Amino acid sequence: MIKKMNGFLYVIWIIMLFFIVSCKGNATKNKVDVRNLSASEILGNKEYLAISYGGYRQKSRDIQPTIKELKDDLKILSAMKIKVLRTYNVHLKQAANLLEAINQLKQEESGFEMYVMLGAWIDCKNAFNNNGKEPNHLEESERNAIEIETAVTLAKKYPEIVKIISVGNEAMVKWATSYYVQPKVILKWVNYLQKLKKEGELSSDLWVTSSDNFASWGGGDKSYHTEDLTRLIKAVDFISMHTYPMHDTHYNPVFWKVNNVKDADVSKEVRIDSLMKNATKYAVNQYKNVKKYVQSLGVQKPIHIGETGWATKSNGFYGSKGSKATDQYKQAFYYKAMRDWSNSNGITCFYFEAFDEQWKDAKNPEGSENHFGLINNKSEAKFALWHLVDKNMFKSLTRNNLPIQKSYNGNKQKLMEEVLLLE
Repeated sequence: MIKKMNGFLYVIWIIMLFFIVSCKGNATKNKVDVRNLSASEILGNKEYLAISYGGYRQKSRDIQPTIKELKDDLKILSAMKIKVLRTYNVHLKQAANLLEAINQLKQEESGFEMYVMLGAWIDCKNAFNNNGKEPNHLEESERNAIEIETAVTLAKKYPEIVKIISVGNEAMVKWATSYYVQPKVILKWVNYLQKLKKEGELSSDLWVTSSDNFASWGGGDKSYHTEDLTRLIKAVDFISMHTYPMHDTHYNPVFWKVNNVKDADVSKEVRIDSLMKNATKYAVNQYKNVKKYVQSLGVQKPIHIGETGWATKSNGFYGSKGSKATDQYKQAFYYKAMRDWSNSNGITCFYFEAFDEQWKDAKNPEGSENHFGLINNKSEAKFALWHLVDKNMFKSLTRNNLPIQKSYNGNKQKLMEEVLLLE
């Protein structure tokens, strides 16, 4: 009787052991990566590449990307080793849906890691000629408060994802004539967010900034050197500055001037490389000018690149009838050069941008604003990413149900035929 009972207990023990091992296996398989870095650990870390992101596929933002579409994009970006995204507003569903898409992927895929610099859109009263009235740059829009509170709500809901809040996008630069505000408006909301951090409403690990043109941060025209800007520089956790040498190929008449680039014995690629090295130095110099101004105020503050990029097409100032700046070869050179420089100097670069977005200049399909992406609307990786296609980094990944393949069918000679030089 005892032997029979021992045998029975042995069988029960074996079954329980199998159950425990199975549960552990499933727990390991479904384990969610709980890694939760702070903004200070992410920014300046070359293992955490950053990019500006918009997931809009159509010619109007009235058609918002779905959660599934956002998840498709996130998988593509993760394959590119991107781990930090920058968004631009919270008044459209994309921002909240993107955070939820990241949250779902973190649950579904062990080790999936993605963080966000959440943008809060700021503009002036009557921005964009609202109600037919001229923009009033001395007063702010009533809606700014709603934008900020929405950003706060999202940051509190997804604290493991939202690591930075950016107050405004090019909201202080004077050429943004449709909506710019005075620095005191940005300062007001930065101080408000910093107050919420001190009170424990927001995580103390979350950083607050504003993303703006290099001139707005004191790196250009001295008219921007105001007391309010000084206060703002001291209030933010870091400075997020923009630099666009591509635009200045039109606005600066001597931009492409480099010695020996017109030598008939020098190949087209070598000549273009020389020009693009000059463009990269131009961007780096704008960064250094901002740094110099900030330090002149006695402030030691991290400075990162909130935006820089290079369009691949233009039927305007930057194309065949203008500075001949836009094509995939020049974009690829600039992308690699800025990544190399920023990574080697401990600077985060939110490269602009991940995907082409045709809503930006919907009435002009070949307008440069539609063509800053590294991947186009046909789900083709532009020249800057061809090497990732070669490495099968996008294997089994799709966008709009299309696999990620090389532009120009991978024919570099055909690509180079469309690359222009300003003679």
